[in-house]
Amino acid sequence: MSTPTTSAPPPAGNEGAPDMAAIRQRQQATWASGDFAIIGVTLQIVGESLAEAADIRAREEVIDIAAGNGNASLAAARRFARVTSTDYVPALLQKGRERADAEGLQVTFRVADADALPFPDASFDVAISTFGVMFAPDPPRAAREMLRVVRDGGRIAMANWTPEGLVGQLFKIIGKHVPPPAGLKSPALWGTPDYLQQLFAVAPGQMQAQRKLFNFRYASAQHWIQVFRDYYGPAHKAFAALPPDGAQALEQDLASLLDRLNIAGPSSLVVPAEYLEVVIGKSGQAP
Repeated sequence: MSTPTTSAPPPAGNEGAPDMAAIRQRQQATWASGDFAIIGVTLQIVGESLAEAADIRAREEVIDIAAGNGNASLAAARRFARVTSTDYVPALLQKGRERADAEGLQVTFRVADADALPFPDASFDVAISTFGVMFAPDPPRAAREMLRVVRDGGRIAMANWTPEGLVGQLFKIIGKHVPPPAGLKSPALWGTPDYLQQLFAVAPGQMQAQRKLFNFRYASAQHWIQVFRDYYGPAHKAFAALPPDGAQALEQDLASLLDRLNIAGPSSLVVPAEYLEVVIGKSGQAP
């Protein structure tokens, strides 16, 4: 990952606390590296499923947070919602804009950080995110922002990778080879209902959660690894940070994981990746 800029020392009493500004800068550089859109477009079916789970309706105001190249944004726009697609990587928003233009869909695109959304309170009926807001470095702050911009009676809908699934295990492997900054929680915690109930301070009746599978389909384990090494920011940065022998060890660990989870046999690669599809009703409204 890129080297963060020098920042002021933390206030007295916060020694050892993560430097969120520096971490956020590193994360932004990570997701801007490679070309996530190459992988993102393969996940479109998740956005469509989430739009149905959230019951998005025509003329509703919808914000897609950490939208990437716009899978959930486009899904909501296809249902004639008024969609604002946000991300802190301008290049990814441009990819989403090109897709929306190609399909003749009306979507507003705006650069924005999930931790500091530039919108007034209660601006939206629905906030959605597919594998996006879960990577915010300050989860309580990101959750507060989602709750803040959604009106009472609105919904928050997310698709988040689980700790046990392929991507959760991918991040464990990457973390073994390139340790993350101290003090950060695993983003895969967003894929656990108990954590979300605590994070959003909701009662069980306010939240519906379902474990689902997305199938990564590639020619082989080596094909998957090469695509992720070239285009998926966290993997791209991890390989770049390692010496040749370290990169080889990371590749071997990933190949072992993929071979173990492959359900297609030796001629191809189909790896189910578990994620949590969740809808939260705000202010006591059941989703």
